[in-house]
Amino acid sequence: MRTESELEVLSRTASGFSPRIARGRVLPNLLFFTDPARVADPEAVALRLPRGAGIVLRAFGAPEAVDQGRRLRAIADARGLILLAGAHPRLAEDIGADGLHMPERLSGEIPRLRVEHPDWLITVAAHDRPALTAAERVEADAVVVSPVFPSNSPSAGVPLGIEGLNALVSATALPVYALGGVRANTAGRLSGSGVVGIAAVEALAGSKSNV
Repeated sequence: MRTESELEVLSRTASGFSPRIARGRVLPNLLFFTDPARVADPEAVALRLPRGAGIVLRAFGAPEAVDQGRRLRAIADARGLILLAGAHPRLAEDIGADGLHMPERLSGEIPRLRVEHPDWLITVAAHDRPALTAAERVEADAVVVSPVFPSNSPSAGVPLGIEGLNALVSATALPVYALGGVRANTAGRLSGSGVVGIAAVEALAGSKSNV
């Protein structure tokens, strides 16, 4: 029997979450966060994502960000994906992104961005209940909660665990994505949590899983 890749396992798991709509779009149930230090070829990952998934391009100041973003835009158009730029409105404009993913510290910029780009889908990172409250106040379209499980991210804090995630999901009407340590052997624990989708980095890069 063929072993599923982690991307296939996560895609199958994500497809079971209830869809939500924001800005006239069905929100992706699977988000791929690029990271130049952890995923060498994000375009290759994007080419394998299922239709309707989303990409968050995190450039981290890379000089080739616009060129890479335009390549990802072409892939997104061809495959029916949603493309968000991480943190930088100018990058989003330059690559024709569908919107932005904002770090928690920049959530206060969202009202201004809404005026300038009313059609943009804007998600925001959240790590605790005050961050959820801030996201609600600025009318973010969704929040990405992390870390849910132990993560390889160097900036990851103490994992929330399923109970912590459930508490945050219950505390907000906003759609919630689960990020941080979400892999083939942990994704099943998100069933019944109320999240709208899964977000991941390396787990979507094509490795195999026996789970």
